[in-house]
This record gives sequence, structure tokens and C-alpha cells, in this order.
Amino acid sequence: MQEKLSIFDLSLHELESRLTAKGRAEYRAKQVLRWIYKQRVSRFKEMSDLSESLRESLGNEFRFEPLPCVRQIGSSDSTQKFLFALPDKTFVESVLIPASPALYGTAADRKTICISTQVGCAFGCKFCASGLDGWTRNLEVGEIVEQILRVESLSGEKVNNIVFMGMGEPLANYEKLLKAIEIINAPWGVGIGARHITISTSGIVPRIRDLAEQALQVRLAISLHGATDEVRQKIMPINRRFNIASLMDACAYYRQRKRQRITFEYILIDQVNDQLDQAIELSRLAIRLEAKVNLIPYNTVEGLSWQRPSEIRQQVFYRALRRGGVDATIRREKGHDINAACGQLRLQVIRDKSFAASDNLR
Repeated sequence: MQEKLSIFDLSLHELESRLTAKGRAEYRAKQVLRWIYKQRVSRFKEMSDLSESLRESLGNEFRFEPLPCVRQIGSSDSTQKFLFALPDKTFVESVLIPASPALYGTAADRKTICISTQVGCAFGCKFCASGLDGWTRNLEVGEIVEQILRVESLSGEKVNNIVFMGMGEPLANYEKLLKAIEIINAPWGVGIGARHITISTSGIVPRIRDLAEQALQVRLAISLHGATDEVRQKIMPINRRFNIASLMDACAYYRQRKRQRITFEYILIDQVNDQLDQAIELSRLAIRLEAKVNLIPYNTVEGLSWQRPSEIRQQVFYRALRRGGVDATIRREKGHDINAACGQLRLQVIRDKSFAASDNLR
């Protein structure tokens, strides 16, 4: 028996086509999506302005069960982490991050959700827990979109900023990422503006160029983490395929096409990439592209040996960037007491042989 398609996988046009093919009025599609994304109902039978026969037909054709949350943990700084169970018994994480100023500079007042696009990760960045248990599969469109709805429901918070910076490499799930963004951005969908959506990539050069051709005005962040090929290759294996020169050329093309500022994400790792020569080279790259640099002190991951630099080393690196004319901030640590770095909660659960997801769903 073929598994039902999730209602969250469908765009307005696709739902209209399916309904009209069954002899239903096209406008019913907007009604259905309004109930889902605006009224936030969780069952077809709650859609009171639809006929009973249509509600029954929708239930027979589509899945519409809430994404089960198997763990929800909160940090002392109000960061919340959610672990969701998928239909194939795999797990995916989302993180809700409250607004706060950076250590240096200011940040807009916002509620940010960090969304995953894959189960695990195949890119093997050396600082990250997401890939420690390997890559399993890409997320479906609905599995991406529903993370927002479920986090809002479970937390009672309204999300107004989205970063694709959770488990997985977003641009490795490119087509489904774009469709998920369409649903998230659309007025008939979640309704979050494109300029409040950021895609963070480890640097898949061809896809950055493809993204530059899209009409969507989403923001782009590059997980750089090393300012020279020698250092970056120790941290990010993708640099062997797409080196810094090719990555910077793709970023320049994106900036030319989009007229948008790019952000370099740079995790500071003690004695690995926090030396002064890296700050000087990073300044050169950032000035070339007029990019902002977001410094992120390393979030310790169990099973990895790297450490966070001291506050003094962080400040020395930051001040070197500022002297070089770079707009830089140090991100205030979020969720360190709950291991909020992507992939850590999933890794704990799948390695816990005594954990039974069916006993923890909600």
C-alpha cells in the first residue's frame, strides 16, 4: 500500500490541481491552507467550512498528523531544543533561539528557529555533531516546513526569523529546500518574509550560483571557519572540492546578482583557526565582498577534541577584524548548557539503546 503524501508537501498550485482533478472547486485549496497555516488546526475534521465529504476525502488522500516531538529541552538563556521523530523512525532537530545582543554590536529583536534539511550530514565538518553518525536521507518538503509549526505550537512563541543552519547541508537538498521556502514565504503559507530567511551553506559552489538566479531575496551565510585553504581543509573537507578562491568567486557572483550582503560564519576553535594570521586573511576576504563576519565561539561536542578559545583570544581575533575595517560581531553563546549545537541531541538519543521513542512522543 502506497504511503500517503503529507499535506505539508504541497504548494497552493499543487493542492488546487489535485482538488480540481477530483471535481472540487479550486478555491477550496486556499481554504484548506488557511486552516493549516493561519488557524493552525491539526485535523481535517476541524476545517468547519469544508463539507464532510471533502474533509473525508482529504483524510483518505493526505497525512496530517503533527510531527511527533520526542524530546524538548530548555536552556537557562531561554534557548529551546526539539527532537522530532520522522515516519521512518529517524530523528531531526530544531532549535528556537531568543533575541539578544551580540557581545559586540547589536542584533535585531527576533525569535529565530534553526531548521534542519537532512537527517544527518554527509559533509563531515570536523566541528559538527550532525555528521558523526553519518547521512541518512534528505528531508521532504513538509518535514522542513512543519518544524516551524511544531516549534511554535510546543513553545508558544511566534517565530519571525528562520535560518537553515540545523542538521544537514541545505544546498545538498536544493530542490526541496526551494519548495519549502516557497511555502514558508507565501502569504497562503507560513508568511515569513524572504529577507527573514537565511540559508547557511558549507560552500557548494554550483548551487550558490544557482541560488543567485532565483527570484527569492533570501539571505546567504557561508560557513567559512578558515581563511586559508590549509586551515579550512582541516576543518571542512568540502574545501578540497571547492577551495576558497572558487567559493569567493561564487559569493561575488551571488552578491552581484542579488545586491545583498553576505555573512561569513566563523567558528573560533582554540589553536586551530583563531590565530592572528587567520584574522588578517579573513579581513581581506570580507572586505573584498563587503561581507559581515559572525564569530561563533566553539560549542563543545562530546566525542570531539577541539576546545573553545579563551575570552582573551576571542577578543584579540575580533579586534583584529575591526582594525581591518570589517563589520564583525561575536555571537553571544546560546544553549551551551543543553548542547544546542546541531546534531548533539539526535546523537545522544540514537546512541541511547534504552531510549524508546514511542514512550516519549507528544
